[in-house]
Amino acid sequence: MESEQGKAERILVVGAGATGGFFGGRLAEAGRDVTFLVRPRRAATLRERGLRIIGLGERTLIEPRLITAGEISHAYDVVLLSVKGTGLAQAIEDLAPAVGRGTSIVPFLNGMAHLDALNARFGADAVLGGVVKVATIVDAAGDIVRLAPMADLVIGEQYGRPTPRVQEVCGLLSAEGIDTAVTADIVTAMWHKWVFIVTVGALTCLARGSVGEIADVPGGTDLGPAILAEAAAVSAAAGHPLPADQLAWITETVTQRGSGFTSSMYRDVVAGLPTEVEHVFGDLVGRARTLSVDTPLLDLATVQLRVHQHRTATAP
Repeated sequence: MESEQGKAERILVVGAGATGGFFGGRLAEAGRDVTFLVRPRRAATLRERGLRIIGLGERTLIEPRLITAGEISHAYDVVLLSVKGTGLAQAIEDLAPAVGRGTSIVPFLNGMAHLDALNARFGADAVLGGVVKVATIVDAAGDIVRLAPMADLVIGEQYGRPTPRVQEVCGLLSAEGIDTAVTADIVTAMWHKWVFIVTVGALTCLARGSVGEIADVPGGTDLGPAILAEAAAVSAAAGHPLPADQLAWITETVTQRGSGFTSSMYRDVVAGLPTEVEHVFGDLVGRARTLSVDTPLLDLATVQLRVHQHRTATAP
């Protein structure tokens, strides 16, 4: 896609993991001008193997354009920020030279705290809201593995209806294999995804198993809906109630017998990796206190994940 002046719009993808690598790879495959800002270790893997998207019968190989922190030499038109909450502060410092007048930043992070940080550094006018839904992981070889066919990207202005700017960004981020859309209320969409993330994260981490394993034991089908009720109450108190159809869909998802579904939070815990506990859980329960909403199950999950976080941080 080119600008009105005939110049190709430049996209910087910050992070080339399971999410950023997938969406950035799809855009590069579609001919967009895509550069990945990555850490040296990830850069070495991608230079050796290329960016590979596999799974569900796919074997895509892309030779990505890569840069590392300190190598940014110009501003980009769109910055896709795809890092974990634990890496947000450093990512902001690393990408700052890429943000110029007219740059649009589209974050892919879960929760809401990242909007405050990005707005404070770059100004709210530069930052769009974003919600992605994709089931991917990075395997031991560094390849991106698709676990399910969905690949949805929804963006929007933080404070109003769609603008020409957001429509242009949507067009730039549209490609085969990505279902891209604009919403008039991206903040509500972000809250609703947050409810889903904390519900499945708390369920699988507290019960230490997949949805199906939890549903198959006595009392297992009660836990997910109870956690959902707490998370949905926080969202409603913040002004973003979940409609009945979304509540029904999440309830079905977290009570489905035989389901192998787990959360990325749970997979990180099992692998002994750090988690986004503060960005996803700590921030939500903190807002719950401010809004006078009781969240005993979410509080328990938060403490459990904080213990895990402390253990991984102090491990030799």
